[in-house]
Amino acid sequence: MPQLLLELFSEEIPARMQAQAARDLERMMRERLAAAGFLPEALKAFAGPRRLTLVAEGLPPAQPDRSEERRGPRVGAPEQAIEGFLRSTGLSRDQLVERDGVYFAVIERKGRPTGEIIAEVVPQIVRDFPWPKSMTWGAGDLRWVRPLQRIVCVFAGEVTPFEVGDVASGETTEGHRFMGSKRPFRARTFEEYADGLKANFVVLDVEERKARIIEGARTLCFARGLELVEDDGLLDEVAGLAEWPTPILGNMDDSFLDLPPEVIRTSMRTHQKYFAVRNPDGVGLAPHFLVVANIVASDGGRAIAAGNARVLSARLSDAKFFWDEDRRVALESRLERLKGVTFHAKLGTMYERVERIEALAREIAPLVGADVDLAARAARLAKADLGTGMVSEFPELQGVMGGYYARGEGLGDVVADAIRDHYKPQGPSDAVPTAPVSVAVALADKLDTLVGFFSIDEKPTGSRDPYALRRAALGVIRIILATRTRIGLLTLGGADLLAFFADRLKVMLRDEGKRHDLVDAVFALGDDDLVRIVARVEALDGFLKTEDGANLLAGYKRATNILRAEEKKGPLPSGAPARLAGAPAEETGLIEALEAAAPAVNAALAGEDFAAAMRALAALRAPVDAFFDKVLVNADDAAERDNRLRLLIQVRDAMGRVADFSQISG
Repeated sequence: MPQLLLELFSEEIPARMQAQAARDLERMMRERLAAAGFLPEALKAFAGPRRLTLVAEGLPPAQPDRSEERRGPRVGAPEQAIEGFLRSTGLSRDQLVERDGVYFAVIERKGRPTGEIIAEVVPQIVRDFPWPKSMTWGAGDLRWVRPLQRIVCVFAGEVTPFEVGDVASGETTEGHRFMGSKRPFRARTFEEYADGLKANFVVLDVEERKARIIEGARTLCFARGLELVEDDGLLDEVAGLAEWPTPILGNMDDSFLDLPPEVIRTSMRTHQKYFAVRNPDGVGLAPHFLVVANIVASDGGRAIAAGNARVLSARLSDAKFFWDEDRRVALESRLERLKGVTFHAKLGTMYERVERIEALAREIAPLVGADVDLAARAARLAKADLGTGMVSEFPELQGVMGGYYARGEGLGDVVADAIRDHYKPQGPSDAVPTAPVSVAVALADKLDTLVGFFSIDEKPTGSRDPYALRRAALGVIRIILATRTRIGLLTLGGADLLAFFADRLKVMLRDEGKRHDLVDAVFALGDDDLVRIVARVEALDGFLKTEDGANLLAGYKRATNILRAEEKKGPLPSGAPARLAGAPAEETGLIEALEAAAPAVNAALAGEDFAAAMRALAALRAPVDAFFDKVLVNADDAAERDNRLRLLIQVRDAMGRVADFSQISG
């Protein structure tokens, strides 16, 4: 079946936008083709520095003929309504079908050629494309990330004609800006297109560009007895900067190795997009860097390496100056400057924030087994590096530089490590601090942020989270769970903040395969100890996966439905159920089972052995099933009815000690 080839060629597309642009192009084309009745056999989009490309396989030459039925007004409706329906369908009255007293219109639609539909779809996609940032071009009414220069649109080997602004579709494109042929080349199929790009020094697929970078970089390092410091984020970025990526190994002055390695790597990565290189023993960086060029240089890249080395030397010379100057001033003496730095208009200065973090670290320290004075000392100095020249130049190194400066001042490894790690974890892949003093300061920092912004009603809404409160909450959760810190969150921020933690915990546990309704069922008990909450959730998850758990949940829901219905009639009976004379054995058996299970459940909960509590509940499964199978709750005798309702209340309350089972679906 015919193939569609589409290329949107422009000036440079920012690397950070390319991956999403490919996904958006594929999604938008798939949606619009589906709306037209097409289901391609395969659809794939590609993104690179100057082009978005899409290929669709297995499209038919034309739409199939379609028949559409539309419901109209009732027979006998006002004439104005019937006439309006006829105008909307384009039919006459004698073409309407009457069925069950209602007019129906059957509209036959002749299928249109696929090329005509594509000629309408592509301009719509261009006009509606969701670039994060775009610019006006052409006549001024069109926007694209950069001005479009060419559009290749070929279906079934023929150009699909249309125009977007002043750019007409065609069958020619061009290769590499410098190394490719100066003449455009023709492409009427994807195979011809891909071959033409390769012949003109363009690697279309980003995964192929990444593989080319990594393989070339490793080969260069191996030849010099070095190892590449791999960086997936940087690899993604540089793969979007070069159409014909060519790794080049350069040299730098080894005197810069006196700088902290984080400074060197940050300068290379953030400012220059270089990969760092280390010695084969894995200890320390080597005086080299790896840059990815967009050309194959005739001199093997020596001039490019030398030029980049000069730029890197200038950057690192600045860094060395800051490193030397910053160490002349003690961290403690920098705190005074924070009095003039506003943290937030409603939350005071950065110095006031430091005082809050210090006080909070003192409270948390005993809970995590940390030395109170060391935790307070580290918390007091944790933000002091914000006033240093190095952090001003490299904001990414907040905390890291403070750790180095604290170590250099002889404040000890415990304090230095706590300063270094107090921002952690900053993402799902970031390590969690585990040393007691580090834990105290990291928790104090994040909790101050959360409590402060919640207190002034600056909470995340939808996708908006300007103060990264979701990240802070997830960081608190990860630290607490990793270190099994027992801390009551309600005492810190109230119900709203606890609910926010519940939402973040649900997201984290869902990513681990846990059900979010189980988190709701446990949080409904009012517990604010995350360690205990997660232990309950895990035990509950395991319990409900068993036959006993699933059946007992069904019994619980049946019991609560009966109780809910009876509550509408009046107050439920109070007190404990009695062993009535002549009561069915199943009723007596459930009473006995509850009497045996209740102390076992209570003991297990007191010892926080939630798996044991679930096992104790499992003993109720058979008696509950037998009760509902053999006993009529709404008996004619009022005493029997009230006694059985009391029994159901006990079942509900016994299970409610473990979790709120009403929150659980199923």
